[in-house]
Amino acid sequence: MGNASSIEPSKTVYLDINGKEEKIVFSRHCSARDIQELIAQTAGVTNNATITIKDINGAHISVSSAMPSNTATSSYKVTIKEPQVQQNGETELFQTVLATVAEQLNRVFRMEELKTELNQRLNVIEKRMEMEGLKAVEIEKCKRDISDIKDQIWNAQKNEVPPTDKNLSRAKSPPMYEKYTLSQETVDYLKQPTFDMWHWEPNEMLSLLEHMYHELGLVKEFSINPITLKRWLLCVQENYRNNPFHNFRHCFCVSQMMYGMIQLCRLWDHMAREDLGILLTAAVCHDLDHPGYNNTYQINARTELAIRYNDISPLENHHCAVAFQILSNPECNIFANVDKDTFKRIRAGITMLILATDMARHAEIMESFKEKLAQGFDYKQKDNLDTLKMVLIKCCDISNEVRPMEVSEPWVDCLLEEYFNQSDREKMEGLPVAPFMDRDKVTKPTAQIGFIKFVLIPMFETVSKLFIAINDVMVMPLKNAKDRYEAMKSAEDAQKEFVAEELAKPAPKTTRQTSSSLVSRAHLNVPLRRVT
Repeated sequence: MGNASSIEPSKTVYLDINGKEEKIVFSRHCSARDIQELIAQTAGVTNNATITIKDINGAHISVSSAMPSNTATSSYKVTIKEPQVQQNGETELFQTVLATVAEQLNRVFRMEELKTELNQRLNVIEKRMEMEGLKAVEIEKCKRDISDIKDQIWNAQKNEVPPTDKNLSRAKSPPMYEKYTLSQETVDYLKQPTFDMWHWEPNEMLSLLEHMYHELGLVKEFSINPITLKRWLLCVQENYRNNPFHNFRHCFCVSQMMYGMIQLCRLWDHMAREDLGILLTAAVCHDLDHPGYNNTYQINARTELAIRYNDISPLENHHCAVAFQILSNPECNIFANVDKDTFKRIRAGITMLILATDMARHAEIMESFKEKLAQGFDYKQKDNLDTLKMVLIKCCDISNEVRPMEVSEPWVDCLLEEYFNQSDREKMEGLPVAPFMDRDKVTKPTAQIGFIKFVLIPMFETVSKLFIAINDVMVMPLKNAKDRYEAMKSAEDAQKEFVAEELAKPAPKTTRQTSSSLVSRAHLNVPLRRVT
């Protein structure tokens, strides 16, 4: 899922840059990076400059689309610091590495081809360093590129074939993100289903996820190295694509709802701490490397994923594969310190839960859950507990309408945008198009009413039979959301009926009246709503 949707099309912010008053206008859809580049362009500095913004009281303002609007009399003070360039030491480092790698290349098969590729890649790295002024982030990327080259050489020496699956992102070791100190208000708010994730930047969401693992006792349970936890979270973030809906913010949204349900239902009273770790980790990884096109498209288009997984939950199988490829990197393996049997259970549990998020299995899983409730649910039986965990991650995955309207409605816009992108492509490629994805047939209320009424409310009502607290906190908001969308649909239907009646009226007789009527009819012949 993309950035937050907004009712306002744009926002205006006034800035004081070196004593000069400036004004910038940006969309509420812009990322923090886009806004920072806009400020840098306004100030006449490079995009690599460090930009700090303070209000008239000296308080720091976050550079994001959620930053408060101001006026010309209360403009924000902008402080700019250009990055320092360090060249000689890094150039010598690359020359040394080049000499070492060249010597190793003499010992492997296809020496000349690999040597040529190495020189080309190092030339690209050096040019990138010159153009970007040896930024710290670019230096880290260059070092990782060299590490990748060394790994390829080592594989060649062992006569191993390196992985060729371009869809599986290699787990990397990115730099650490800033640690945020969370207020008690934020800690308490994080446990609520009403949590508004639109106001948080990616690094802040990483810190909140990190807090969940510490607060639930999972760091202690699995003996997780805190630095490894940070690396793993960064790698997970890096392997979510920038789709309108299935993106890292959706990952955080689902994980936060899982964390909230664990707290609301006091799941630690019914299952082991290991199971809580499986639930939260599966939520974090459940849509890794989602391409933005669903299983139906993958199968109809005969994509590489559909062929690889024989049309059986191709996306969910891919999410699992990426998750465990990240964990296969020792620097990102948060389960590195558990024994073999425990890791086997963790892997089986995470795989089971991610595969359960395929909506094609919804009826199967819910029927199994209802049968176990009818027989008397037993937390001590593994199959009962597994079914409950599958239902819980399904609830969290599609739980947006549980949240307040101002939080949930932007997600509908994001989902429809992704749906419309897919249906447009399906039309272009001559593939079947689902009506609920066709921009010419679906509206926001028609997209939500049936889903809430026949999927969400029955599922959450069934779970509330085990955890009664869910009824007030989750089931009632869902019913209110259904009523709201039904009222919206009624208003749209009434408007359509009015327009149809106006267009059906006979044309006036006089030339002057006819001209006026044509103007009126032309005005009424505008499409009622086009959700994008």
